[in-house]
Formats: sequence, C-alpha cells, structure tokens
Amino acid sequence: MSSEGKVLYIIVCAAGPAKDVGRLVAMAQDEGWTVQVIATPSALDFIDVAALEKQTGRPVRSQYRKPHEPKSPRADAIIVAPATYNTINKFAGGISDTYALGILAEAPGIGIPVVVLPFVNAALAGRTAFRQAVSTLRAEGVHVLIGPGQFEPHPPSTGADRVNDYPWRLAIETLAGEF
Repeated sequence: MSSEGKVLYIIVCAAGPAKDVGRLVAMAQDEGWTVQVIATPSALDFIDVAALEKQTGRPVRSQYRKPHEPKSPRADAIIVAPATYNTINKFAGGISDTYALGILAEAPGIGIPVVVLPFVNAALAGRTAFRQAVSTLRAEGVHVLIGPGQFEPHPPSTGADRVNDYPWRLAIETLAGEF
C-alpha cells in the first residue's frame, strides 16, 4: 500500500529537536504524505508555527477546535517526534489532558499506526515509570523507537549536543513498514 494521499499527523513535543520538525515534515511530504502538525502547548515555544503552516498549507493545531472551525482530515498514521518523557508516560497511562494526548489516547483503539521517537536523557529513560510506559505502548502495537540502533538516551544535561543527530528519518522508515 502506498502512502500517496494519506494523512500523517506529526505530534511535536517541547524538546530540543522540535525546532527542526520541518525536516520531518519535508521527509513525509517527499513520501507523499499530507501532513498535519499538532503541537503540545509547551512545544509552541520551540517551533516556528508560521513556517510550519506555510510548509504544510495547514494550521498548526494545539487545542481542540471550536464547533464552528473545520475538522482536520482524519489521520492514517501518527508520528510523535520529539516525544518527551512526560508525553510518553501520559500516552501510556491513557491521560488525555491536551489535544495531542487526546488524539494519541484514541489512536491505538481505532487502528491508527503510531510511531514514537523519544528525546529523553538516560536518567529519565532509566526510571521504572518510563520503562513501563514503553512496554505498555509496545504491547498495544505502538512503535517506540528507543534502544540500540534507534534513539539512544543521552547523559543528563547533554541534550543540546544531540539535537543535530536526532534520527528523524528513523520515524519515516518505521512508518514505511506499515504502508
């Protein structure tokens, strides 16, 4: 199955690589995806909303729409990148306290493929709650790209040194395996 004409939601969280999410958008568009960017409220301070809206031709969403506003097209797939410790834990716990988490809470239950590309440090990744969240999401069929050959957590306070090496392409390649 081709991704041609399919809709990809890219959910961006508040982490260092977020400033470069346009790279992921371009990769997805090159693969034929129509992209809808959804930002967690905190991520709005990390991204260039106007540039992303120009790139996608769609408004960046961070809140539920008002009744008079048009609906976004339904997602055929979702990539969460960069995915933060907080978002991953809340997603696994079924917490739906933002628009982005509301979309994620529903996705596995309706069969929408989800790829999660974390950006967390080793101290956070080593926490029991985080390891359990990753296991929970994987058990539900969510692709969480953490570990050898995927995203490897960095030592605390060194995230800024890893931003340029963030493996955006890994998310697209993983998604390609679904379509």
